[in-house]
Amino acid sequence: MTINRKDFLRTVGVLTGAASISTLNASIQHNVDLDRLGVLSDLTLCIGCRKCEFACNKSHGLPYESIDKYDDPSIMENFRRPTSTQHTVVNRYPEKGNNGLPLDVKVQCMHCEHPACASACIVGALQKDPKGPVTYDAAKCIGCRYCMVACPFQVPQYQYDNALTPILMKCDLCYDQNIKNGQLPSCVAMCPREVMVFGQRKDVLALAHERIRTHPDRYIDHVYGENEVGGTSWMYISSEPFENIDLPTLSYECPSHLTENIQHGIFKGFSGPILLFGLLGLAMKLYRKDEE
Repeated sequence: MTINRKDFLRTVGVLTGAASISTLNASIQHNVDLDRLGVLSDLTLCIGCRKCEFACNKSHGLPYESIDKYDDPSIMENFRRPTSTQHTVVNRYPEKGNNGLPLDVKVQCMHCEHPACASACIVGALQKDPKGPVTYDAAKCIGCRYCMVACPFQVPQYQYDNALTPILMKCDLCYDQNIKNGQLPSCVAMCPREVMVFGQRKDVLALAHERIRTHPDRYIDHVYGENEVGGTSWMYISSEPFENIDLPTLSYECPSHLTENIQHGIFKGFSGPILLFGLLGLAMKLYRKDEE
């Protein structure tokens, strides 16, 4: 039997995958801590001033321009995503708002209740803080970027242009510089229209449903982030279905349970590495025997 390199790697992958998948728990359950902090973003109030972008970059020591430059709406002619120099961006959707007006959508980390990024991180660089934010410890990060693949919202960005000390970049809800000191996240504090409401998740969620109930002509009956991927700490209400403004349609199940079960199955009692090395040894033995 001839085993080339491609077949060798495929065999190891299949055997290892089968061994780990056998440990999965088929039942997926999740709970949301309503006492954690959260943000409600009312998209019907946003005017696209992008002051939140200015405040975020300034408070995090990222590049920013004078505040008057953010009044230029031309940058919103193209769809944007958070980058390694911007934790948050605002996108504009012409005629998607009420009365034919534009609908402006602020994009940032959603701070999932059961974050897939933290679950995928093999060194614990990403953590769900008990208060609500998903935080990042650059000192622990090994640059594997599994978090970027795991995130269902495609938020984390990596400093590819930093050759010596690259780190992961994403919104941290201003946890260290603001929340720990009893202050609002910078974007929330800066917003002139009070588009965002910060508080305990249960309170902002109740506010969201009250606004929808009181003004059914203004909002669709859906709080985005209440249940998506098991719930998020950042939530939206809108006049337009969320799939029409590039917020992904996601399951209510937590993707983190899948990654956790796979990791726990692989590494429990160090059985995973032992199994992997055993499979590698067997494959190499077969490979060498074929070469003789």
